[in-house]
Amino acid sequence: MTTLLYWVFKYVLIGPFLRLTSRTVLTGRENFPKSGAVLLAGNHESVADWLFTPLVLRRKINFLAKSDYFTGTGIRGMLSRWFFEGAGAYPIDRTDADAAHAALNAGLEVLSTGQVLGIYPEGTRSPDGRLYRGKTGPARLALRAGVPIIPVGVTGTVEYVRKINRPHRRTRVRVMIGEPLDLTPWAGREGDRVAEREITDELMRRIQALTGQDYVHDTYGADMKKRYETVRKSGRNLLDQPVEGGAD
Repeated sequence: MTTLLYWVFKYVLIGPFLRLTSRTVLTGRENFPKSGAVLLAGNHESVADWLFTPLVLRRKINFLAKSDYFTGTGIRGMLSRWFFEGAGAYPIDRTDADAAHAALNAGLEVLSTGQVLGIYPEGTRSPDGRLYRGKTGPARLALRAGVPIIPVGVTGTVEYVRKINRPHRRTRVRVMIGEPLDLTPWAGREGDRVAEREITDELMRRIQALTGQDYVHDTYGADMKKRYETVRKSGRNLLDQPVEGGAD
């Protein structure tokens, strides 16, 4: 039922609306495999990112989402569950003592059945349009599952959301599929944090090459969000504040 709902969303309920209100361009289709388990890792600028990537690819794309979206009660809970199931979301319990472990297990379950899993290495939406330091979870997952990682770049979704109430001005949205990242140099290094960081940094560089975003390699997006919020509450100008560096 869930798989059927996904295709109904894509071709009947949501997909036609997205195509009508945007000019969607796909490049790099040849880099996307027609079968087999694969991990898609992309930038995350907007809430619309995870709608446009499945729109232009023929295979079902599964995403990890917090289980709260699937456990609500009443009509609102039912609609939320219906929407996220139809959009290809896969529930994980983020309240678990080890949420990262829960996400890893959920991702392995999806990949073990030969499906496609979409994930955002930044871990959160970019607060300012820049590309931020990637978390190593996707690399850990790919090494454990023995699947390729394909970088994905999506641009134009921020503008699309801003102009959604002006459908006569169709926004150009680009979905760019990069060449698979060959993990052969790191074979046999599952659980090696150095290897996971090397893979992640290379993956983020490839995503940046697709999108052309400014790349903040030493700061996580979540940390920058907190910093923006702190500065906003204080009434100061963020540009006047020194950058608190992370890892090189």
